[in-house]
Amino acid sequence: WETCWFKVELSIPPAWAGREVHFSWESDGEGMVWRDGQPVQGLTKEGEKTSYILTSSLKETEPHSVTLYVELACNGLFGAGKGSMIAPPDPDRRFTLSKAELVVFNRDVYELLVDLEILLDMAQLLGEENQRSFQALYTANQMVNICDVTDSSTFPAARDLAAALFSQRNGESQHTIHAVGHCHIDSAWLWPYEETIRKCARSWATVVSLMESNPEFTFACSQLWLLSVLWQAQQFEWVRSWYPGLYARIQDFVAKGRFIPVGGTWVEMDGNLPSGESMVRQFLQGQRFFQEQFGRICSEFWLPDTFGYSAQLPQLMRGCGIRRFLTQKLSWNLVNTFPHHTFFWEGIDGSRVLTHFPPGDSYGMQGRVEEMLKTVKNNKEKGRVNHSALLFGFGDGGGGPTQKMLDRMKRMSDTDGLPRVQISTPDRLFSVLEKESSQLGTWVGELFLELHNGTYTTQAQIKKGNRECERILHDVETLSALAVARGGPFQYPASQLQRLWRLLLLNQFHDVLPGSCIQLVAEDALRHYAEIRRAGARLQEEAVQSLCGDLLQPRVGSTESTLVLNTLPWERTEVISRTGPAGAQSLALVTVPSMGYAIVKEPLLPPQPVAVRKQEDGSIAMENGVIAVCLDTMGRLTSLQLVDSQRSSVPDGCYANQFVLFDDVPLYWDAWDVMDYHLETRKPVTTLLKPLEISLPGGLRGSVSFSLQIGESSTLTQEIILDATCPYLCFLTQVEWKEAHKFLKVEFPLLVRSPNATYEIQFGHLQRPTHWNTSWDWARFEVWAHKWLDLSEHGFGVALLNDCKYGASAHGNVLSLSL
Repeated sequence: WETCWFKVELSIPPAWAGREVHFSWESDGEGMVWRDGQPVQGLTKEGEKTSYILTSSLKETEPHSVTLYVELACNGLFGAGKGSMIAPPDPDRRFTLSKAELVVFNRDVYELLVDLEILLDMAQLLGEENQRSFQALYTANQMVNICDVTDSSTFPAARDLAAALFSQRNGESQHTIHAVGHCHIDSAWLWPYEETIRKCARSWATVVSLMESNPEFTFACSQLWLLSVLWQAQQFEWVRSWYPGLYARIQDFVAKGRFIPVGGTWVEMDGNLPSGESMVRQFLQGQRFFQEQFGRICSEFWLPDTFGYSAQLPQLMRGCGIRRFLTQKLSWNLVNTFPHHTFFWEGIDGSRVLTHFPPGDSYGMQGRVEEMLKTVKNNKEKGRVNHSALLFGFGDGGGGPTQKMLDRMKRMSDTDGLPRVQISTPDRLFSVLEKESSQLGTWVGELFLELHNGTYTTQAQIKKGNRECERILHDVETLSALAVARGGPFQYPASQLQRLWRLLLLNQFHDVLPGSCIQLVAEDALRHYAEIRRAGARLQEEAVQSLCGDLLQPRVGSTESTLVLNTLPWERTEVISRTGPAGAQSLALVTVPSMGYAIVKEPLLPPQPVAVRKQEDGSIAMENGVIAVCLDTMGRLTSLQLVDSQRSSVPDGCYANQFVLFDDVPLYWDAWDVMDYHLETRKPVTTLLKPLEISLPGGLRGSVSFSLQIGESSTLTQEIILDATCPYLCFLTQVEWKEAHKFLKVEFPLLVRSPNATYEIQFGHLQRPTHWNTSWDWARFEVWAHKWLDLSEHGFGVALLNDCKYGASAHGNVLSLSL
């Protein structure tokens, strides 16, 4: 990630008058040209940008001496790894500058080559049954015959032949492709957050330059906010301090309707794992920024590269002023082909959004004939709609569109034998689709990606940090709002909370929260979570002091008391642990009202204390009057009963809380994927390091603990807790994980029969089948959930809750949580 600066002093020979002059630069590191103190163009070999135009026709009045600066980064378009495109940074990798030249560019030769490329592609791809294939072939042949490469005066006649063929028009029924310039930049992935700032500058400086030389060119930018995704609360101030000149040019093109902000969210977040409140904040922060900076909110949600899409998103979109959605990721499905490219997507409340998947199945097209034909051939709404999108430009690591892409599509704008191609905008595309939407189908429920199921579990500390920080910010806002409502001098900490929310939202980017990023990014994310915890604790303390400060003051003659707060919207009766004056821990049973607090002086007495009994065979029974459990020496549940129903939840001969280890060797990418065949390698964890022992004997709380060895060198320690009056059993699990290519889960077989299990999602729940009747069912062998999953039949059921996990499954009568 080091940077080298080159000062380039150029002297253009007077003999080059009237010629097009380029500064040519080739290196395997990403570069950016600076001129007169401003970034003017990116230089990326992988993105086919290896020259900077000094003049299109050298005039005597133009400066012949030019000074440029080139900022060269020690990383390529896809980071600094070796070998495959997706690789971690290699500290031994070296980057090389291989060419720096002042050259004359022969525009006539370039245009001839583009003509021939299009003609030859038409000849090869249209097929022998299509006469246009032969017309293109013979036109190219005639051009070769006419053209004398040593005599440039023959070039215009050759080009006229190509122009004549390209000018032969289509019929009215031909499909129209809306080509939208696009530059997908991952805010962190194979490079850290800081490098993304420079990637945006390189890419968008190039885009602005293209706009200045191509009046018809428009550009959709789904990640404009990436200019400032670092640690500043006021992102626009940060952008302005780094690239104010570039940003001013972007604002000018936004005002002209040519640089088009799309997306509507703060970052292109993961579509599954963020909580409902986090998703609302993504839209709130994104739409607010677009409104403040550009005077408009987005009407399109643009999320092309996320690993699945929650069934709650349509309702959230509509609530945030968005009625259109674009993605293409479901084209990556490993098992089933998604049946639509243009359709209405309906969420769990019935909200619907018009949805379009570009039929070319990519957001990084290059304007080739093959891509146009694929777009038309793939389109699953033939006869229903006659328009579709094509997103062109290098992406993921940035880069964006090139002049050659634009020149290719100019030739295909309305050429007989090819679909019509027009440089368009998202609004123009969706407006046409809305007019043609009367025959479109509807997809109800989640858009589940049949790939990358491992991202629900990869990088456990990131998953834990996200869930904890979502809870912390919820609690801070609840207590702060109550403190404001109570009156007094307390000021709601809006700016501090916005800063913390933006840090959390940044980490929900679709390669950070899923864990599919390099170690450097994961370390940054963990630092962000630590900052949210630290600052959140301080804000929470300030709110509590304002809300309950008078109650916290010691009074003469009063008995010792404890202030207990409840930030959830229902009354809770629970056992808490409190610290006495000498630092000793004690337990108390307390009742606290909804969204309120209570002063606990004399704890409640439970209607029935917890009983813990060790049996002769080493197993341990625990009961609190609500539930009764029995555990064997390895901590496995052999019995779980709801006392009043006298119904057992664990089948005879089965064990719940059974840890199981699987081989994890996916077909493609370790961090992203787990394949269905991993289920064939199931191995129960049965190596006992420390047998089940009683930790707390009962009363208000009973607990037992044990330790297991997992695989070759990992260990697991678990404490199982039953509190008085509590209707659930709590498992506190600590794993020291040192395995490679292994997958740890915990299973709960249940005496419950249902064709569907229920999973919590954002602001609701979703049912998925527990059987594998169809390929759509078994492709969901590993799914995601938030805080709970439930298997119920009429009148009875069992739920599995968690505080930091997302990967889960329910097959038959077995609930599994991926650890």
